[in-house]
Amino acid sequence: MSLQDISAASSSSAPPEDSTAPATPAAVEAAKVPLGRQMMAVPGLLPGLTIITLLVVWELVTSIFPIPSFILPAPTRIGGAIDAVPADRWFDHVWATLRVAMIGYVISICIALPVAIALTRSKVVSACLYPLLVVIQSTPVVAIAPIIIVILGSGDAPRVTITFLITFFPLVVSMTTGMMATPRELIELSQSLKAPPWREFTQIRIPYAIPYIFSGLKISITLAVIGAVVAEFVASSQGLGFFIQFSTSNFKLPQAWLGLGFLVLMSLTLFNLVVLVQRIFFPWSMPKDER
Repeated sequence: MSLQDISAASSSSAPPEDSTAPATPAAVEAAKVPLGRQMMAVPGLLPGLTIITLLVVWELVTSIFPIPSFILPAPTRIGGAIDAVPADRWFDHVWATLRVAMIGYVISICIALPVAIALTRSKVVSACLYPLLVVIQSTPVVAIAPIIIVILGSGDAPRVTITFLITFFPLVVSMTTGMMATPRELIELSQSLKAPPWREFTQIRIPYAIPYIFSGLKISITLAVIGAVVAEFVASSQGLGFFIQFSTSNFKLPQAWLGLGFLVLMSLTLFNLVVLVQRIFFPWSMPKDER
């Protein structure tokens, strides 16, 4: 056997080289991340999948079981009800509810902040006002809504007032709690430097209370929509609350469910707008995984 034959035989018997490229560190790390965490990294993916799953189950249940449409209509029938009402009427109802909710919400913020400062500043004011605020919050708004309408008339004023009463208490409590939670060392430091009271609040207490304030804002923005709808149930000729009540009284359940869907969409949109404001202007006040 020649030397060429021996080298050819040895090369043919050698194991084949691995053509697979080594995995990069990024690919290895991505493979270690659980699927659930990867899905959570995509904004809105999990809530969207949950809603789609519920709609599919809802559609299947109404298709399999003989459920009357006036009790529980299928999602496809609810979606088809949008053509039964002209687009301009939908806009009028949505705008009427949104307008009342936002006016009441803004008024609540403008009044709640000075009241919270007064409650934080003076123990006497706190002892006088706080029980009154609890009494107002404990009173069912639905029970006093007719009285408010008799006093203020049938315009936007009673609806805004009802919205204000529902959203005011959470804002006052969250703002007061946040400003009272300011470390005592910071307050004593400002007093030792002879800082005026307005600087104590604007530069120490209110910035420290920002996370608490936004917690109250997030709660109150959804309550504002609820307050506007409650007011429309009592006395109104326009708005999504009035539309839902009118549709149910005429057994037009798909339209009523669609109006409810618009209300949910409005609440979610307003809530996310508040979150967006906090994320843009006060990112330091949010948890690190939400920034």
